Amino acid sequence: MNSIKTIKRILTLFAFVFSITAFSQNKIPVYKVDKLLSRIEKNNDTLYILNFWATWCKPCVQELPDFEKINTEYKNQKVKVILVTLDFKEELKKRVIPFIKKNKYTTEVILLDEVDGSFIDKVSKDWTGAIPATLLIKNNKKEFIGKKTNYEELISIITKN
Repeated sequence: MNSIKTIKRILTLFAFVFSITAFSQNKIPVYKVDKLLSRIEKNNDTLYILNFWATWCKPCVQELPDFEKINTEYKNQKVKVILVTLDFKEELKKRVIPFIKKNKYTTEVILLDEVDGSFIDKVSKDWTGAIPATLLIKNNKKEFIGKKTNYEELISIITKN
């Protein structure tokens, strides 16, 4: 009798966890730049790594596995990786979410909903607007990489912070 209750509890827990995972893969939040920056511009000891990319950008797509690897390796440390897609909001359901699911990415993804380039200077004065681009911020200190990056370069930055 106890074993049946235990099995039911395990199955219920599994269903709950699965539903959360399935939901998170289908729901990507949409931010404006000010909301994004207020989220990361905190004077704390967490290193935020924001990668700006789009599904249509080949160099962006090529570097995403490195960010996924960093996210996995540092998930229990004060390192937070966020993949910020610049795809159009209209492409979220038919392009971005299927792309994330197909590649089994677990890193947090948000869509930056900005219609013109005025947000670029808010992210970094060094940014031309080209992607891929990466912003690293910790204790209000910013470092900007305005080109394709790789795992080794990211590890180097993380270890010096």
